[in-house]
Amino acid sequence: MSPRPMFSRTAAACAPWVRTRLRTAPGAACALGLLVLLTAFLAAAYPRAVDRYEGEGLRHDLNAASPRRGVLEVSSPPPGLELPEAAREQAVRDESLGSVHRTLLGGLPGPLRADSGQSAYGLRTTKPIPATEPWFPRPYGIDPELTYTTQSALPDHATLRAGKWPAVRGKVTAGTPEVQAAVTEETAKALRIKVGSAVSVPVARGGRFTVRITAIVTPLRPEAAYWSAEQLLRTPSLVAKPAKTEPRYYWTAALLLPPDAAPALLATTGQPEAYWRIMLDSSRLTTLDMDRLRSSVASLEGGPGLLKVRASAGATATVTTDLDEIVSAYDGTRQAIRPVVTVAAVGIGAVAAIVLLMTGGLIAGRRHDELALLRARGGSLRSIGGRLLAETAVTAVPAAALGLLLAVLVTGGGRLWPSVAGAAAVGALVCAALPLRTVLPHRRPRLHGGRDDLVSVRPSRRRTVAELTLLVLAVGAVVALRRRGTGGEGGTDLLVSAAPVLVALIAALVLVRLYPLPLRLALRSVARLRGAIGFLALARAGRSSAAGTLPLLALLVALTTAAFGGSVLAGVAAARDTAAVLATGADARISGEADSAPLPDSLVRTVSGADGVREVAPVQIEYGVSLPPPEHGFEDAQGTTLIGVDPVSYARLARSTGVGSFTAERLKYTGPPPPKGTMPAKDRVLPVLASPSVAQRLGDRPRDLQSGAGDFKVRVAGTVTHTPAVTDTSFMVVDASALTHRQTTTLLLTGDRLDARTLRTAAHHAGKGFTVRLRSEARAAYVDTPMQVGAERIYAAAIAAGAGYALLAVLLSLLRTAPERTTLLARLRTMGIGTRQGGRLLGYEAMPQALLAAVGGLLVGRATIALLAPGVDLLHLALATGTGSGLLYDAPLRADPWSMVLPALGVVVLTAAVAGVQAWWTGRRGSITELRAGDSR
Repeated sequence: MSPRPMFSRTAAACAPWVRTRLRTAPGAACALGLLVLLTAFLAAAYPRAVDRYEGEGLRHDLNAASPRRGVLEVSSPPPGLELPEAAREQAVRDESLGSVHRTLLGGLPGPLRADSGQSAYGLRTTKPIPATEPWFPRPYGIDPELTYTTQSALPDHATLRAGKWPAVRGKVTAGTPEVQAAVTEETAKALRIKVGSAVSVPVARGGRFTVRITAIVTPLRPEAAYWSAEQLLRTPSLVAKPAKTEPRYYWTAALLLPPDAAPALLATTGQPEAYWRIMLDSSRLTTLDMDRLRSSVASLEGGPGLLKVRASAGATATVTTDLDEIVSAYDGTRQAIRPVVTVAAVGIGAVAAIVLLMTGGLIAGRRHDELALLRARGGSLRSIGGRLLAETAVTAVPAAALGLLLAVLVTGGGRLWPSVAGAAAVGALVCAALPLRTVLPHRRPRLHGGRDDLVSVRPSRRRTVAELTLLVLAVGAVVALRRRGTGGEGGTDLLVSAAPVLVALIAALVLVRLYPLPLRLALRSVARLRGAIGFLALARAGRSSAAGTLPLLALLVALTTAAFGGSVLAGVAAARDTAAVLATGADARISGEADSAPLPDSLVRTVSGADGVREVAPVQIEYGVSLPPPEHGFEDAQGTTLIGVDPVSYARLARSTGVGSFTAERLKYTGPPPPKGTMPAKDRVLPVLASPSVAQRLGDRPRDLQSGAGDFKVRVAGTVTHTPAVTDTSFMVVDASALTHRQTTTLLLTGDRLDARTLRTAAHHAGKGFTVRLRSEARAAYVDTPMQVGAERIYAAAIAAGAGYALLAVLLSLLRTAPERTTLLARLRTMGIGTRQGGRLLGYEAMPQALLAAVGGLLVGRATIALLAPGVDLLHLALATGTGSGLLYDAPLRADPWSMVLPALGVVVLTAAVAGVQAWWTGRRGSITELRAGDSR
């Protein structure tokens, strides 16, 4: 047995640092983890949300396009006459065309995928063949023209209504005397076709063969590509025959033959060709596939892909599609919307970063004495920083990972790596900022720190240089945004997108420098008053730490971001309202075809008494009125639109809609009325309200005008760029009472909660062809694309997040000084101050900075909108489709009072509430725990 040493040292048990700290302050760790989780969730959800709505937008545009534009159509003429007839017949049979079809479907380049269920193939006649049977309808005495096609898989896409499915008997050749066919119910009804009807088809070599109708079918999905890629297959059409006089119409329709009957069409005069229609499956396309999609379509239309197609379908095969135009239009909208959305992302990201730094500052302030003691006992900065990093990472990393997981679960679809990068950036910022904010003040040991209050502290040179740098960046961002807008070439510019944030930062720095001045003046005024509460509160507000400028910075950035987001949504709503007004002219519009059919007086009386109708403005519209030649220049055939109105009602309409407002006196005809039973004189002069182009053409003196409403002279009494009655930019408005031939062709209705059903019923009973258009329906048509909806949701989330982070910044700012205020109240309570006075003291102390942030946020938000409005165009975000979408040239920002006032008011209310609650809670506790001997507070 070995002897024990004389002097032995027992190792002291030491609890792990991280576990000890987490057990000591679990609430702080949970609060930090919750903040990191929320911020990581937002950072990870944003790129996935953008990818999601952009992908949905691409799929929406592809699916919303007409099947005729969205299909890939491969066409090829049949084999030439130099081949044996048997070989030509074999090349167009179902077996041969189907083999080519399967090869084409399998050979599509990625990311193109075929929807085999809606794809079809066959042989068709490209030149319609007149039908001479006497039982066909002939509206103008012209024979109908028929197209014959052998489209595949007809029984899979239709329901048999009468007869039996067409089939072939034996082997059909070019000399077969009779084949069977089917027609849709619409075709049968329009062309009087019945089961058993026979159509004689001429043959190129002379003679005829018969096509007998054996089936009448109903399409299962008429809107799908199988039937709608060529609408003539399901719906016949009346076509106008070109003529110098009145147009004459004739019927065109299609007959569906069985696929193996294709050889019979080779003998016709209809110039047959083989075709393969490939409908694309867009269900798995995303915005990341857009470039490859463009490249693949271009290759199929005139590149290596076309060579592969010709290897299967024939050396002269061609590929036609409008997919490239659809994708280009989508990309233009996406490029216009993405920079606007990036502005919101940059704003919220900046606010979140500042709040995380504030959290680090709060923790550093709370643990200053603890770390100073460790430093005094020989602890190195590296060891202290390492322990703080481990302590922070244990909370921040799992919280960031959980935020990423929630973002992935909530926002399905989209790329993963941007979300991972966003959540990792949040975790890294917290893990790095918190130890640095805590350790750096302890680089040099100090017995006592100097005063660091807002009033006495002088800005350092480094701070001045940093502020000047931010000022230069802000000016550059604002100038760049105003000059080239958010949609400049080269993609999204982060400097331009950060313009609202930079403006808010500069404003915050200016307010921080100016803040002591009004505080000193207020302190001097309060010092003359009786009572110590106000003086003490303002004195403590002036002695607050200069580090408290970070909450002000966060508040201004958050309030500015919320205000900018609200201005975007308000601008979008205003643009849609304006476009709807321009499209309809009023709350409702009743008119005939082309605004030219006269409306009966009974309709005017009926709609005037309808529920919700406040006023009816009758309008007479005449298009194509020739203008007199210009006073100086060559004579041309420029025309305009003549609008006859009642000046009083139309002026009220223009004023209520905000479109081309004017006074009724400027438009009233004041000349003498013609004697009873006589026509008005042609030399009478009517005042007109003209568009700028028409006013320039007419000049200043009266000019002769000839129109269907009468002949008279006109003199320009005023100009407006738009008018409610028409969407044209070339028009003139006159007093209808002075027209020779007066009639009402359009009714413009104003009112609240108009009953569309009642108005349409009245228009239907008044006659055929009268239509009713409501402003509310036109307004609703603009919110239809996923990109618009997704971008608006992101901006709504930006407003909510900005307001939430602003309130959180207020709480962190108050929590930072909460222990000091609690001790102050405890000491003052021993001197006789009551709970109500303590609440007023805390409220007065916190209110100057809260009021500064609220008022500054309002002013900075309004100034930011005014500065950036010329460079932000919301047209693509507001209007994508719908009637009137092409009437606006721009859609600027509009200040939204609610998004500016409510967050600012929330800051003030929350500050006052927290101060009151703290005073009440401190009053309930005893003063013994707060007044400990030797406490430095």
